[in-house]
Amino acid sequence: MNDSSWGAPAGSGRGGPDQGPAPAGPAHDRHQAAQTRPMPIVPDVPAGGFQDGHGRGAAHPSGPLFRDETPHEHPQEPMSNPTPPPPPAPRQKKSAGRDLGAAIGVGVGLGAVIIASLFIWKPAFVGVIAVAVVVGLWELTSRLQERKAIKAPLVPLAVGGAAMVVAGYVRGPEGAWVAMALTALAVLVWRMTEPPEGYLKDVTAGVFAAFYVPFLATFVALLLTADDGPQRVLTFLILTVVSDTGAYAIGWRFGKHKLAPRISPGKTREGLVGAVTFAMAAGALCMEFMIDEGAWWQGLILGLAVAASATLGDLGESMIKRDLGIKDMGTLLPGHGGIMDRLDSLLPTAPVVWLLLALFVGTG
Repeated sequence: MNDSSWGAPAGSGRGGPDQGPAPAGPAHDRHQAAQTRPMPIVPDVPAGGFQDGHGRGAAHPSGPLFRDETPHEHPQEPMSNPTPPPPPAPRQKKSAGRDLGAAIGVGVGLGAVIIASLFIWKPAFVGVIAVAVVVGLWELTSRLQERKAIKAPLVPLAVGGAAMVVAGYVRGPEGAWVAMALTALAVLVWRMTEPPEGYLKDVTAGVFAAFYVPFLATFVALLLTADDGPQRVLTFLILTVVSDTGAYAIGWRFGKHKLAPRISPGKTREGLVGAVTFAMAAGALCMEFMIDEGAWWQGLILGLAVAASATLGDLGESMIKRDLGIKDMGTLLPGHGGIMDRLDSLLPTAPVVWLLLALFVGTG
């Protein structure tokens, strides 16, 4: 190796003796450039990415720049004041939806009036039925007029309804049917005194109300005409109340599967099972110990039928109230709503109990 491999003496550069030493770099000397391999310079990457020699943007390499470098995503900057997650909402307790204290008090009061009139003097209980019918008709026709502008004539309905109950008690089923026909005729005639607009819907609602409230209630008076009539009426009331209570208690505690959510969202299949179980047990006891010549197995059938009819009656009135857009038919009974809200399961159950008792032990 000669000295020229390390560098040229002063004044021997390519630019002549007056230009000084030549600049360092690969163009300084061909032999030095051949033996010296400079480290490649990695340019700084600008914020906008790599650029080629003409200033145009170049794609960022897809792999790592060095072997020990692993690709990773740029982490997001943490929030300065992260908001803590909200605490879980406390579990809501099930509610009955009504004032239970007022409901129990009103129920006990009504029960005392019914029992007293039922066992002291039978005609007094017939009067209780007639009063309940008139008040129920007033509630139903008032809601129809308020919500649907349907004017079912109340006067012939109230007079004919009370007469229907009395005729059923005095003359039996034939008297009830005759009174029903005369009440329907009175509704048709009474409505003729007003303009004809809406006549058809008004009289249709009137005939429906006459059948739904007083005619079905007449079967309670028919139960009373037997020798053990007070016991039959009491059996009818006990089974209906026990069915409603069983449905409420079991449905409130264990209810998960809706029975008819579009009609009554609160009713469940588990509640229906409770209604059937409670009513059948009560029916067996009542038929065995309260009804003359009754048998426990007849009470099982009676209880099953009562649970079915009471549930259907409750759903039927719920359908009416949904169509009217109301929660209760009235506010006369605190904790219960109106009279019709208590008669909803009793009215369709009365003919069922009367018919089964007539088949099992007769009507005498």
